[in-house]
Amino acid sequence: MFGIYAANSTRRNHIQLWCYLNSTFIGIKMKNQLSLLALLCASTSVYASDAPKNVIYMIGDGMGPAYTTAYRYFKDDPTTKQIETTVFDTILTGMARTYPDDHTYVTDSAAGATALSSGHKSYNGAIAVDTDKKPVKTMLEIAKERGMTTALVATSQINHATPASFATHNESRRNYDAIANEYIDNKIAGKLPVDLMLGGGTQYFIREDRNLVDEFKAAGYQYSDDIKNLGQITQVPALGLYAPIGLPFALDANSNHLTQLTAKAFDLLDGQNEDGFFVMIEGSQIDWCGHANDVACAMAEMDDFAQSIEKAKAYIDKNPDTLLVVTADHSTGGLTLGAHGQYKWDTEVIKGVKATAVELTKQLLAADDLEPIWRANTGIEYTPANKVKLEQAKKMGETALNLAIKSIISDASFTGWTTGGHTAVDVQVFAYGKGSEHFNGAQNNTDIADKLIGFIKQ
Repeated sequence: MFGIYAANSTRRNHIQLWCYLNSTFIGIKMKNQLSLLALLCASTSVYASDAPKNVIYMIGDGMGPAYTTAYRYFKDDPTTKQIETTVFDTILTGMARTYPDDHTYVTDSAAGATALSSGHKSYNGAIAVDTDKKPVKTMLEIAKERGMTTALVATSQINHATPASFATHNESRRNYDAIANEYIDNKIAGKLPVDLMLGGGTQYFIREDRNLVDEFKAAGYQYSDDIKNLGQITQVPALGLYAPIGLPFALDANSNHLTQLTAKAFDLLDGQNEDGFFVMIEGSQIDWCGHANDVACAMAEMDDFAQSIEKAKAYIDKNPDTLLVVTADHSTGGLTLGAHGQYKWDTEVIKGVKATAVELTKQLLAADDLEPIWRANTGIEYTPANKVKLEQAKKMGETALNLAIKSIISDASFTGWTTGGHTAVDVQVFAYGKGSEHFNGAQNNTDIADKLIGFIKQ
């Protein structure tokens, strides 16, 4: 009997084992009610039966509800009467509150990720530390303690706020070098915390004062720095750093880098460990586009993130003992669909933009004649008014030109923005696979973490 029990799960706790072996006694009712022990064992075994072997946690940084709505309309086929649904529509389960541990109500990515990784609210800028700046244990660290394979995937530098808050501890998200060091120095049961890392950040890992890449290699990690040759990584542990800081924007690269890295991660993690895996995958640059108020940039990043989610769903369809949870840490930019009192939002304008405002600014600054560059990169008419606006902005410098470009695109598409920072709106929660029903309804971001940690501990 014990052999069957052990074969079905390698991570059940002692209470569950005791309950199983003594089930004939616990089943006895006392005055038509189960004893306290019976209730404890019943609830524990129900939770354990829902516990997935693998956990996939995906965070769309800055991805408030307006972004998923915008993406639906952006992907809509205007030749059909029906507005097609997206992957976000198919797995939506609830909403989450995002406030930090104060009364400002607006969180940053560090506090948001700390809540999502550990179940603890903290201050803005905190990397997996509490308000007293003491480390809090994260679900990745717990997964590592329990013998699971651990992984982080991002399009930002891998030591940016969100991935950092799963495997390191620091009082400030700005301490990039110190955070990078922690991926080596923060040992879990004598082992490095993360078995697979894919993202950017070479300038933080290869420095004059310390070469962390060499240290990872010495620890047995495969290393790759060319995303065009992902096949160079054939097994875990491994480290892939594909840019000095963050990877190129999807719109500029004309490539969905996160989707590629996600697919690679699943290839490496699949069947690698009988105790399963935990992976956090971040759509990092949705947030960066939102800060820039660049709607075309944001929709390209949303498309990359959506396709990555599709990869996760496909993995679960083949491996049903896996849970996917998707959410955001906050919303960015105060994005609105419809502006200037007009009852419309023009996605065709956005689809016609072929480069981010950052890239367009570089090209226009280097050109004597702005019109050919504008026409090649946007479908927006080069009107006399737009010509004057761009030429005058160029004379004022890079910042003014960048703002003028985004203003023209936003006005033409009827896109509104309220801020270059974050907002306090609730974000959506999505779930798919084994145990997904536990993420229904309204909840706190810390509730998501608590539930996932509960599963990982089983």
